[in-house]
Amino acid sequence: MQGFVCATMSRPFTTAALVVPVTHSLLPRHLRLSNLPPSLTATTDTSTFRRRFFSPYNFRPVSGPVAAGLGGFNVIGDGGSMLQDAGATALVIAGAYAFVSTFDFLSERKLIEQNLSRKLVHILSGLLFMASWPIFSASGWARYFASVVPLTNFLRLVIHGLSLATDEGLIKSVTREGKPEELLRGPLYYVLVLILCAVLFWRESPVGVISLAMMCGGDGIADIVGRRFGSTKLPYNKQKSWAGSLSMFVLGFLVSVGMLYYFSALGYFQLDWVSTVARVALVSFIATMVESLPITGMIDDNISVPLVSMVVASLAFAY
Repeated sequence: MQGFVCATMSRPFTTAALVVPVTHSLLPRHLRLSNLPPSLTATTDTSTFRRRFFSPYNFRPVSGPVAAGLGGFNVIGDGGSMLQDAGATALVIAGAYAFVSTFDFLSERKLIEQNLSRKLVHILSGLLFMASWPIFSASGWARYFASVVPLTNFLRLVIHGLSLATDEGLIKSVTREGKPEELLRGPLYYVLVLILCAVLFWRESPVGVISLAMMCGGDGIADIVGRRFGSTKLPYNKQKSWAGSLSMFVLGFLVSVGMLYYFSALGYFQLDWVSTVARVALVSFIATMVESLPITGMIDDNISVPLVSMVVASLAFAY
């Protein structure tokens, strides 16, 4: 049933009535009245209005359907939501399989170097997975449906990493030396981080978005650039170069800002861009410094980079 909510906004010298028709079952999540930004919430206090509208940092994640009090959904989601999420999961899994298979084909035909193929898979697969999140429903279980995608790859990596099955194309596309046991290290950590960010942060926080952007875009491009233009090595780590580290900082920063804009434009959270850019630059700088340290033998970059990004972003976006 369609309801009408009448609110009054306070402005100097004028008082305007705002009547908004709301149909929770039809409107997109970010357009529902319960999810309108505070600057559009009714108030008769001018100072309150100014604090809401001119807040120097206004990060507000869109609340879940239960917290928003939408009677049309429960925590599991109605039948339509579950059907949408199941379809989205199947679509993304099929797309991921086709994506990796395409690079397998290109590397087998010698149309692209194996190492370049591996790094492009590293860069693009996580970003495309994150970009697919908006096609899932507003159900509280949508994030778990989405996490089935990397979970499927997790099981695939374990099966082939333990040599319970053989897939030469998979091994060549995601490993450095073509050994099955390599699947149980970097590639496995990679998909675990995808699951972690989907379940813990989802579309409701910039922390997960930045962490994945730094792991996929930043760390991925650093290896490509470093191998081609990294003749000048870092003084404290001869395995890393100035070119690779600089490219990680720049690309990690740009990809992070781009993905934040993507989710912000879709209404999942609001950001004050001046402060956001500074915070993202800080996360990118610290993650780059950690990636450049001579600790790769002790901890994989697919663990250190996203975890450090999560910690720093959580602190930076906490106020």
